Amino acid sequence: MVKKGLLYSESHEWVQVDGQQARIGISDHAQEELGAIVFIELPSVGSVFEKGDNFGAIESVKAASDLYLPVSGKVIQANMDLEDNPEAINEDSYKNWIVTVELTKPEELDDLLSPEDYEKTL
Repeated sequence: MVKKGLLYSESHEWVQVDGQQARIGISDHAQEELGAIVFIELPSVGSVFEKGDNFGAIESVKAASDLYLPVSGKVIQANMDLEDNPEAINEDSYKNWIVTVELTKPEELDDLLSPEDYEKTL
């Protein structure tokens, strides 16, 4: 399932924009490919990342995968609930976001994929 109203990266992260902030998670396709998620490494609030930087990691019973920030920004919120309950991403990868960032280069949003374009990459 590809959720409408979001933007997507080729590395399977989704972005929900709200003004100068962006909430970020992984797509339903990504969580399906990973399988049962057992661990997530979250960045610290206040951390600053450039587009494409590794901002954390996610591990499942099948594989470990790095998380890449699809837009440059400063982490203003990390979903700490996922530390104790990482499998929530398997339950609903769109509801269970990973971080919220304050955009530092909002023009980078133009490089992301629409839901329709993302669906074509699958």
